[in-house]
Order: sequence, then structure tokens, then C-alpha cells
Amino acid sequence: MGSSSPASLNIAMYPWLALGHQTAHFHLANKLAERGHRITFFAPKTTQSKLSHFNLHPNLITFVTVTVPHVEGLPPHAETTSDVSSLPLCFLLMTAMDQTQQVMETHLSNLKPDIIFYDYFTHWLPPLARSLGIKGIHYCTARSVMVGYLLTPARVNQGNDADFTHPPPGYPGESIKLQIHEAQKPYAMRRETFGSSVPLKERIFTTMNESDALAYRTCREIEGPYLDYVEEQFKKPVILSGPVLERPNWTLDEKWSSWLQGFKRGSVVYCCFGSECRLESNLFHELVLGLELANVPFLAALKAPIGFDSVEDALPEGFEERVAGRGIVYGGWVQQPLILEHPSVGCFITHCGSSSCTEALLSDCQIVLIPDTTDQFINARMMGNYLQVGLEVEKGEEDGLYTKESVCKVVSILMDDENETSKRLRANHAKLREKMLEKYFESTYMDSFCKKLRDIVDRDGKNDR
Repeated sequence: MGSSSPASLNIAMYPWLALGHQTAHFHLANKLAERGHRITFFAPKTTQSKLSHFNLHPNLITFVTVTVPHVEGLPPHAETTSDVSSLPLCFLLMTAMDQTQQVMETHLSNLKPDIIFYDYFTHWLPPLARSLGIKGIHYCTARSVMVGYLLTPARVNQGNDADFTHPPPGYPGESIKLQIHEAQKPYAMRRETFGSSVPLKERIFTTMNESDALAYRTCREIEGPYLDYVEEQFKKPVILSGPVLERPNWTLDEKWSSWLQGFKRGSVVYCCFGSECRLESNLFHELVLGLELANVPFLAALKAPIGFDSVEDALPEGFEERVAGRGIVYGGWVQQPLILEHPSVGCFITHCGSSSCTEALLSDCQIVLIPDTTDQFINARMMGNYLQVGLEVEKGEEDGLYTKESVCKVVSILMDDENETSKRLRANHAKLREKMLEKYFESTYMDSFCKKLRDIVDRDGKNDR
């Protein structure tokens, strides 16, 4: 439809100040603009410079700069989680985002959008939107399988003594549970204050419970029962955009293309833990030594571990010499979707971030699961136990540590085409991938998503105005 269509919507977006959240919202903005909707994207100036080259519809997607106030304890000019080095500083960054409430009220009063998209932490946005006659949509960049496990009324009603090693009442199936070491983090964090002295549990629950609808960047083929559970728990519409991954229109950098071409089809292991994950140095060592031990060609894109300025400084002694010609550990940004598409790459070791899980499913690679934090633990169980498309590296039940031997074991299983586990996981993966790559799969989800947005706006009259 064109931008002049009577069905077009005026949409605002103000995601959490983390690049992963902002990128996910911006990819959605492109899909919505493709169907004629107008988007105003609120973001700090530094974020705009990182996202502007993704803007496929500059006539319909407009940036509005939000200045992030300085809060004592934050580094000067900190605007996103990429500018801070620890979780306590992220808490302060949320305090700074809270202080944009008055500015946002002025912007939204002048803009008068039909809808505003936001995510986890801005608990003040839903009531602000309602007061201005704007529909508030909680667009979750994580997965419903995690929300259902940790954040639904059934879990909140268990109080502070909830046992996170088991799912809450009514949660679908028994395939997803947390180990002891994994359950400790959500148990502790729900008591933390996160910006402006608001408990994290209350902040996140409010953003969802006060919304007009809960939106997810997923599909029923991946998370059907968990989406139903979240909808039943919150008693409000759950709408799905589909995976919403931009197809890159650029080519793979020559240095990676030429290096990968030196290996036979499906023989290279690609390992990446995302743009913000920094491992403890001992786990970093076990990971790269596990790749060495597996005796396969590999490309590992990893940030320098905690306590080191570069990956080169952190590598085990003699490692580079021993893997020369067949292995690279690289500390910079890489074009992950293009690397996963390369014929030489046959296995993907992932930290199980939401976007990486989807990219893994859309690839033709075997999937090794090494989750690093709370939502990733649950994503890993979904991929390994529920969907049965990947294999998780074994860790200590209480300490969460893995070894080079446990990394090597899983890689070796999945790179063996004759192994029965490898064949079973590959078959499950291929079936789901084929479905997700059907010609109208993505567009059908997005068309339905847009229709449901229109229904939400029209439900009580246009924004009650």
C-alpha cells in the first residue's frame, strides 16, 4: 500500500538503549514502512549513525534525536549499553532513560502517533501513551518461551521464593528447565532496582501488563505453545511479526570470502557470541582450546574476555601458532548472516541470543548451543530440547563451567555426518528451515501483523480521540 492509504498508521518507536534492541525495532520499522506506514524512530544521535544505513524507506522512516541525560557514575556521553562496561552501569543508563520521560511526553503530544512500540524497561511509557490516546505495543526482542518462564503473572504470584529451576504453573511441557547455577541470576535480579529505584521485576512486568498488546519477533512454528501461554496469562492480544530479519544486500568481505574458500564444503565451524557478550577469561580459553582440540577449521568472532583489551592478548600461549592456517579468533564485527550462508561453513556455535537463534535456524549449519546468560539459557533449551535442532555443550550443574573437552565433544558429534544424533538434529532443522523459507512465509506474518495493529487502533475508536 502507499503512504497515502487510509489504512496507513503513524507509528513511533522508542526501544531500550541497547543496539540489539534498537536494531530489532529498526528492522521492524523497515517492514512496516514497506507497507506504507510512517515511522518516527526515537534514538540517541550515536545510534542513528549506526542505523541510518539500514533505512530502506527514508521517505517514511524519520529519526528524532533523544538526548540521554548524564547521570552521576556513567561515563561522559554514554548513550547505549555499548558505552558502559558493567551491569551496574546499565542500571544507571536506565535511570538516564527514565529522565527522558518529560521530553518524550512533549514529542508524543506534538506527533500524535496512533501507536508507540517500546520494550522491557520503560514502565512509564504505557500509562503515558494511554493518557495521550496512543496505543502502547510491547515489542519483545526476546522470546515468549523466556517471558512465559520468568515473567508471567503465574511466576510473579509465586513471590520472591519462586523456584526458577522449574517452570511456573501451566507452562507448556517439561522440556525447559534451568540448572541451579542458571536459576540464581533471575532469582537475584528480580530484587535489583533498575533505574530510578524501581525493582526490575516490577518494571518489566508493568511494561507488559499495561500494554495494549504484546508483540513478538517470532512465529508459531518456533514457539506456538509458549505464545498461547503468554496470551492466556496476560489476557491481552499477542501478535507476531514473524522473524523479521533483513536480507543483507552487500557481499561478504573479501578477507573472509577468500579464507573460507580454502576449505571444503561444510567443514568450517563458525563461532560467535554476539556484539556485547564478554566471557570470563577461563571460559574464553576453554572455548578456543575446544575448537583446537576438535581439529577442524574454525572462525571465532569473539569480544575480548573480561580483563583483556584484545582477543590476541587473551589467547592461550602458543595457540595462534598451533592453529595457524586453519583457525582464526577475531575480535571485530563480522557479517554473520553472510558467513552462515557460505558453503564452507557447516557448524555454528552460538550463545543463543534471540537473533542468532533465528539466523541459525535459517542457515544450513549444525547448531552448537553455549548459552551465557538468563534468556539464552531458556533459548538453548528451546532449541535443544523442544525443537531438537541443536546440541548443548555440557556444563557443571552448580558452577556452569564447561571444558575444552565438552566443547570438542559436541562439535565432533555434529560434524560427523554418520552420527545418529547429528543426522536426527539435521533432519529436524531442515524441516523447520524449509517451512520458514517458504515463499510467502514472512510476508504472511507481516501482513497479519499490520492488520492486527489496525484492529487495535480501531478497537475503541481511533486512539480514543
